[in-house]
Amino acid sequence: MLLEVRAHPRAKRSELFVRDGGLHARVTAPPADGKANAAVCELIAKALGLPRRAVQVQRGATSRDKVVSIEGMDEREVKRCLGL
Repeated sequence: MLLEVRAHPRAKRSELFVRDGGLHARVTAPPADGKANAAVCELIAKALGLPRRAVQVQRGATSRDKVVSIEGMDEREVKRCLGL
């Protein structure tokens, strides 16, 4: 399944939240060397109870707006777990 996420790097704390029906991820990691992307994937995987390798950035690696792929869960489960 593909999921759109808006990333907010260099935040004071890491968290997922929903605003205007979209998923946002605040991460403490800087947006350099893929650290923020890895932190976003790790945060989503942890929230879903999946291994880190199950979540990957598919599009938007250098943008705040990202599309991540999630393996191992269907769309309904993902939306329920993330409050979408």
